[in-house]
Amino acid sequence: MSKNQSVQQLDRRRFLAGSAGCALISLLPISALATETDLQAAVNELFGDKPIAEGGVAAKLPPLAENGYSVPLSIEVDSPMTETEHVRRIAVFSPRNPIPNLIQFTLGPRAGLAKVSTRVRLAGTQALLVVAEMSDGTLRSAAPKTMVTLAACVLE
Repeated sequence: MSKNQSVQQLDRRRFLAGSAGCALISLLPISALATETDLQAAVNELFGDKPIAEGGVAAKLPPLAENGYSVPLSIEVDSPMTETEHVRRIAVFSPRNPIPNLIQFTLGPRAGLAKVSTRVRLAGTQALLVVAEMSDGTLRSAAPKTMVTLAACVLE
Protein backbone atom coordinates (compact mmCIF):
# COMPACT_ATOMS: atom_id res chain seq x y z
CA MET A 1 0.00 0.00 0.00
CA SER A 2 1.41 3.37 -1.00
CA LYS A 3 1.46 6.43 1.20
CA ASN A 4 -1.24 8.09 -0.95
CA GLN A 5 -3.65 5.16 -0.46
CA SER A 6 -3.03 5.19 3.31
CA VAL A 7 -3.86 8.90 3.53
CA GLN A 8 -6.95 8.41 1.34
CA GLN A 9 -8.27 5.58 3.57
CA LEU A 10 -7.67 7.61 6.70
CA ASP A 11 -9.64 10.49 5.22
CA ARG A 12 -12.44 8.12 4.23
CA ARG A 13 -12.56 6.70 7.78
CA ARG A 14 -12.72 10.17 9.30
CA PHE A 15 -15.46 11.13 6.89
CA LEU A 16 -17.54 8.05 7.72
CA ALA A 17 -17.04 8.51 11.47
CA GLY A 18 -18.01 12.18 11.21
CA SER A 19 -21.08 11.34 9.14
CA ALA A 20 -22.20 8.74 11.68
CA GLY A 21 -21.74 11.27 14.50
CA CYS A 22 -23.79 13.88 12.66
CA ALA A 23 -26.55 11.38 12.01
CA LEU A 24 -26.72 10.47 15.71
CA ILE A 25 -26.82 14.11 16.80
CA SER A 26 -29.62 14.89 14.35
CA LEU A 27 -31.76 12.18 15.98
CA LEU A 28 -31.60 13.83 19.42
CA PRO A 29 -34.78 15.72 20.34
CA ILE A 30 -34.21 19.47 20.53
CA SER A 31 -36.88 21.77 21.89
CA ALA A 32 -37.40 24.51 19.32
CA LEU A 33 -40.03 26.37 21.31
CA ALA A 34 -39.94 27.98 24.71
CA THR A 35 -42.41 26.67 27.25
CA GLU A 36 -44.63 28.65 29.61
CA THR A 37 -42.11 27.82 32.34
CA ASP A 38 -39.28 29.28 30.22
CA LEU A 39 -41.32 32.43 29.67
CA GLN A 40 -42.05 32.86 33.39
CA ALA A 41 -38.39 32.21 34.25
CA ALA A 42 -37.29 34.92 31.79
CA VAL A 43 -39.76 37.41 33.27
CA ASN A 44 -38.67 36.53 36.82
CA GLU A 45 -35.00 36.90 35.87
CA LEU A 46 -35.57 40.51 34.79
CA PHE A 47 -38.26 41.67 37.19
CA GLY A 48 -38.30 39.20 40.08
CA ASP A 49 -41.70 38.22 41.43
CA LYS A 50 -43.22 41.73 41.35
CA PRO A 51 -46.88 41.82 40.34
CA ILE A 52 -47.54 42.85 36.75
CA ALA A 53 -50.61 45.01 36.14
CA GLU A 54 -52.35 44.85 32.77
CA GLY A 55 -52.82 48.16 31.00
CA GLY A 56 -50.91 51.39 30.54
CA VAL A 57 -49.03 49.86 27.61
CA ALA A 58 -50.17 49.94 23.99
CA ALA A 59 -48.38 47.30 21.92
CA LYS A 60 -49.28 46.77 18.28
CA LEU A 61 -48.55 43.84 15.98
CA PRO A 62 -50.25 43.30 12.64
CA PRO A 63 -53.22 40.94 13.03
CA LEU A 64 -51.82 38.76 10.22
CA ALA A 65 -48.13 38.43 9.40
CA GLU A 66 -47.25 36.78 6.10
CA ASN A 67 -44.10 35.32 7.64
CA GLY A 68 -42.44 35.43 11.03
CA TYR A 69 -39.04 36.62 9.82
CA SER A 70 -39.74 40.34 10.23
CA VAL A 71 -42.89 41.32 12.08
CA PRO A 72 -43.30 45.04 12.94
CA LEU A 73 -43.92 45.81 16.62
CA SER A 74 -44.63 49.22 18.13
CA ILE A 75 -44.92 49.91 21.85
CA GLU A 76 -46.10 53.03 23.64
CA VAL A 77 -46.31 53.41 27.41
CA ASP A 78 -48.57 55.98 29.05
CA SER A 79 -46.04 58.09 30.98
CA PRO A 80 -45.25 61.81 31.29
CA MET A 81 -41.52 60.94 31.08
CA THR A 82 -40.54 63.42 33.81
CA GLU A 83 -37.64 63.07 36.23
CA THR A 84 -39.97 61.66 38.90
CA GLU A 85 -42.25 59.56 36.69
CA HIS A 86 -40.83 57.77 33.66
CA VAL A 87 -40.33 54.40 32.03
CA ARG A 88 -37.07 52.67 32.98
CA ARG A 89 -37.27 49.60 30.80
CA ILE A 90 -39.49 47.84 28.28
CA ALA A 91 -39.04 44.11 27.71
CA VAL A 92 -40.71 41.88 25.13
CA PHE A 93 -41.17 38.14 25.71
CA SER A 94 -42.33 35.37 23.38
CA PRO A 95 -43.94 32.16 24.62
CA ARG A 96 -43.03 30.27 21.42
CA ASN A 97 -39.55 31.39 20.34
CA PRO A 98 -36.52 29.28 21.31
CA ILE A 99 -35.31 32.15 23.53
CA PRO A 100 -38.28 33.79 25.28
CA ASN A 101 -36.61 37.18 26.03
CA LEU A 102 -36.82 38.88 22.61
CA ILE A 103 -35.62 42.41 23.33
CA GLN A 104 -35.16 45.05 26.01
CA PHE A 105 -35.23 48.83 25.71
CA THR A 106 -33.77 51.07 28.40
CA LEU A 107 -35.35 54.50 28.66
CA GLY A 108 -35.13 57.51 30.93
CA PRO A 109 -36.77 60.90 31.37
CA ARG A 110 -34.60 62.44 28.64
CA ALA A 111 -36.15 60.08 26.06
CA GLY A 112 -39.10 62.46 25.80
CA LEU A 113 -41.59 59.80 24.73
CA ALA A 114 -42.02 56.25 25.95
CA LYS A 115 -42.46 54.95 22.43
CA VAL A 116 -40.35 52.38 20.54
CA SER A 117 -40.65 50.47 17.26
CA THR A 118 -38.78 47.45 15.99
CA ARG A 119 -39.18 44.25 14.01
CA VAL A 120 -39.15 40.85 15.68
CA ARG A 121 -38.80 37.27 14.54
CA LEU A 122 -41.64 35.01 15.61
CA ALA A 123 -41.90 31.25 15.65
CA GLY A 124 -45.57 31.09 14.74
CA THR A 125 -48.92 32.49 15.81
CA GLN A 126 -48.73 33.84 19.35
CA ALA A 127 -49.42 36.59 21.87
CA LEU A 128 -46.28 38.39 23.03
CA LEU A 129 -45.86 39.68 26.56
CA VAL A 130 -44.70 43.30 26.75
CA VAL A 131 -43.68 44.51 30.24
CA ALA A 132 -42.83 48.12 31.10
CA GLU A 133 -40.99 48.91 34.32
CA MET A 134 -41.80 52.35 35.69
CA SER A 135 -39.49 54.59 37.75
CA ASP A 136 -41.43 53.72 40.94
CA GLY A 137 -40.77 50.00 40.34
CA THR A 138 -44.28 49.08 39.24
CA LEU A 139 -44.80 46.89 36.19
CA ARG A 140 -47.37 47.35 33.43
CA SER A 141 -48.09 44.97 30.58
CA ALA A 142 -49.79 44.31 27.27
CA ALA A 143 -50.21 41.12 25.23
CA PRO A 144 -50.49 41.86 21.49
CA LYS A 145 -51.46 38.93 19.27
CA THR A 146 -50.65 38.07 15.69
CA MET A 147 -51.28 35.17 13.35
CA VAL A 148 -48.12 34.10 11.52
CA THR A 149 -48.61 32.10 8.32
CA LEU A 150 -44.93 31.11 7.89
CA ALA A 151 -42.95 30.68 11.12
CA ALA A 152 -39.39 31.82 11.74
CA CYS A 153 -37.01 31.00 14.63
CA VAL A 154 -37.58 27.26 14.43
CA LEU A 155 -34.61 24.97 14.93
CA GLU A 156 -34.69 22.02 12.61
